[in-house]
Amino acid sequence: MKTQKAWLYEEYGPKEVLKLGDFPIPTPHANELLVQVRAAALNPIDFKRRCRPVFPSDFPVVPGCDMAGIVVAKGDGVTKFDVGDEVYGNIQDFNAEGNLKQLGTLAELVVVEETLVAKKPKNLSFEEAASLPLAVQTAIEGFKTADFKGGQTVFIVGGAGGVGTLVVQLAKHLYGASFVVATTSDPKVEFVKTLGADEVVNYTKTKYEEIEKKYDFLYDTVGDCKNSFVVAKDGAPIVDITWPPSHPRAVYSSLTVSGEDLEKLRPYLESGRLKAVIDPTGPYNFMDVIEAFRYLETGRARGKVVISPFPSQHLPANGHRYGLANGHRNGPAEV
Repeated sequence: MKTQKAWLYEEYGPKEVLKLGDFPIPTPHANELLVQVRAAALNPIDFKRRCRPVFPSDFPVVPGCDMAGIVVAKGDGVTKFDVGDEVYGNIQDFNAEGNLKQLGTLAELVVVEETLVAKKPKNLSFEEAASLPLAVQTAIEGFKTADFKGGQTVFIVGGAGGVGTLVVQLAKHLYGASFVVATTSDPKVEFVKTLGADEVVNYTKTKYEEIEKKYDFLYDTVGDCKNSFVVAKDGAPIVDITWPPSHPRAVYSSLTVSGEDLEKLRPYLESGRLKAVIDPTGPYNFMDVIEAFRYLETGRARGKVVISPFPSQHLPANGHRYGLANGHRNGPAEV
C-alpha cells in the first residue's frame, strides 16, 4: 500500500505527541472525492480531540477538519465535481453516525463526501478558503439556534477569534443586525471595527456590569456567558459555542456540516462582504504544524491559524499521478 506524508498521533496528549509520519493513501468510494490538500486550518477541536477522547477514533489519528484543495479522483456516483475542481470544506461531519475520520486534513491527500464540500470561490486563495468552513458553519449555526431576526441587536463575546471574526461580519452583512457590539482586547479594537462592529468593548478595561444597554441576542464564542449574561435582555437568547455552557440560560449551539451552506455564502465572499481572516503569524508551513498548534493553544490568535504550503502542492494535480485512471477510482491509489 502506498503512503503519504501526514501529521499524526498514536496516543492522547499534548502537542508533543504529534509526529510527521506515513499514512495510507485513501481510495475514494461511492460519492466521495480524493482531494490534494493545498491548505488546511487548525481549530480548537483538533487539540481537544488530541488531548482526550472527545470523539473516539482508532489510532493513528491525523488531525484537521478544514481544507482547500484540488479534486484528483472521484468515486462512483459523484455528480457535483470533476477532477481538477478547486474545492473547500470541513471534512468531519460531527453529527454523522460512527467515529470521526482517522484521516484528517493535515495530510497530502484526503477523502471527503461530496456533500460536505463546495467549489472554492475564485477570488479566494487556498489559504483563505481553508480558513472558513468549520468556523463559518459554527457561526451560522449560532444565529439559527437563536432564531435571529433582522433588525435585532447582538452582543458578541470574542470578536477577534476564528469564529468571532465571522460572527461579526455575518451579523452585519448577512443577518441584518441593527447594532453589533463585540468584545476584544486593546490591540484588536480597531481591527474588529473594520469587520463591521458598530461598537467594540475592550474587556480588559470595561466590565460587563458597567454596560447599561441590553441586547436582543448574546453570542458567546469564548465560554464566558456566566459573566456576560448580564448584557442580554430578559428572555433574550444566549448561545454558547463551548461545552458545557457556563450559564443556565445559555444554549449550546451544535454544528451542521454542509457544503450547501458554504455554497450559499459564495456571493458574499465573491463580493467581499464576507472576508476570510488569517492570523498574521501565518500561514505556517506544513513542517511547522507543532509550532502552529502551540500558538493556537495560547488562545491569542486573531482569525484562523492556517497551514500552507503542503508537500503535495508541488505535485501534479491529476488522477494519473496517484494511480487513478481518468481521475476515477481504479484500485489502490499509488504515488
